Amino acid sequence: MKLTDKINPNIFREYDLRGIAYTDLDEDVAYTLGKSYGTYMGKEGHTKMVVGYDNRKSSPMLHEALIKGILETGMDVIDLGLVTTPMYYFAKIHYNVPIGIMITASHNPKEYNGFKISFSKIGNAYGQLIKDFKDFTYKLDFWTKETGQIIKKNIKEAYLENIKKSINLGRRKIKVVIDCGNGTGSLIIRDVLKMFDIECEYLYCESDSDFPNHTPDPAVSTNMIDLGKKVKELNYDFGIGIDGDADRVGVVDENGNFLGADLIMLIIYRSINKNMKNRKALFDVKCSRALIEGIQELDLEPVMNRTGNSYCNLEMQRGDFDFGGEYSGHVFFRDRYQGFDDGIYAGLRLIEILSNNDKRFSELLTGTSKYYSTDETKFKVTEENKFDIVEGVRAYCESKGYKVIDIDGVRVEFDDSWGLIRASNTGPNLTVRFEAKTKERLEALKEEFEAEINKQIKMH
Repeated sequence: MKLTDKINPNIFREYDLRGIAYTDLDEDVAYTLGKSYGTYMGKEGHTKMVVGYDNRKSSPMLHEALIKGILETGMDVIDLGLVTTPMYYFAKIHYNVPIGIMITASHNPKEYNGFKISFSKIGNAYGQLIKDFKDFTYKLDFWTKETGQIIKKNIKEAYLENIKKSINLGRRKIKVVIDCGNGTGSLIIRDVLKMFDIECEYLYCESDSDFPNHTPDPAVSTNMIDLGKKVKELNYDFGIGIDGDADRVGVVDENGNFLGADLIMLIIYRSINKNMKNRKALFDVKCSRALIEGIQELDLEPVMNRTGNSYCNLEMQRGDFDFGGEYSGHVFFRDRYQGFDDGIYAGLRLIEILSNNDKRFSELLTGTSKYYSTDETKFKVTEENKFDIVEGVRAYCESKGYKVIDIDGVRVEFDDSWGLIRASNTGPNLTVRFEAKTKERLEALKEEFEAEINKQIKMH
């Protein structure tokens, strides 16, 4: 059996490689991907790369096998060991090595793992870049050269210092609860926060790859319930949730209410508005109209982008934005940070904003347009039919004469509401979200489009 016979083609996703650990991703697969990546990058003239891994049970196994394959192509490896994804991003900048692989499945359930791969300094690969790498891998035309070297590095102190110099707390001492969801952020969070005069309560900040309390995804409101309860119980200022590899952030206010990342982005835009060099604001198609209207009130130009942290990162650089982000909780600061998504740093910037005024956290959103919205929901479909279903919904919208934004799936716009139907980039699902000025309109919109989606599912 050829090595590639073992590789499930579905692990090659829109902006990473991801699958079930020990089934889709085992030692042989990781070794083969290492051989492929080392060869692929060697042919581009690279001689050195960076590797890190998260706190999942399968990560050390994948790490060892991946590096073995890479070294056999003659490529040197800067091995960071166990780190968060933002620590890995920072290490590439710090050591001036633009390429690398981070072994992580981010916020996914415990049985998953994956690889975030970069082919250039632009950042994580996406779309056609990953398809091209997949095609290259299946050819099995790999180099076998004199073994490369492992260069073990500890990026922790440099990463901490980089954060410390970028945060300017005000006179007000903030009380905050932090929930790492037992993810990799648990390993660094205390070291970060003890650098500042902040009163902290730590919730689920013990590293545990079984994620016994909740899936480490702070974009899902149900995962933030315990955090909200703890904030209210302690009468703290707000709560911060960090995802499994620490590159995303979620927030609850002083009342324990979950706030979408789009509203958090509006708070940040309001705080940095006077100092923004580029008068444009970047966000993804999932974001609320409240954010768009808030951006316009700041005399900034709204720029809607497709979903996916790789796409947002690319656009941040290409468009030279000061700040940008997306509904999933990936936010990118380029005003006085290096521009990669870092959930812990984002949380600190929110602490900084609150420490420099006398408002309660919820009051930072005073004057924001009121909309009723659904959480992002998923419809189970297949990898084969998900795009056809979205096209069917698009055709329905066009037949009705509805206004459609099609940069990523179908975002249908009305005067008082909008809905989004798109194919998930990370699994066999449709992701759907609705928002309206009234609860009644929200229900009507949801009812109309869920009926159409179910009709399209039956047809395909």
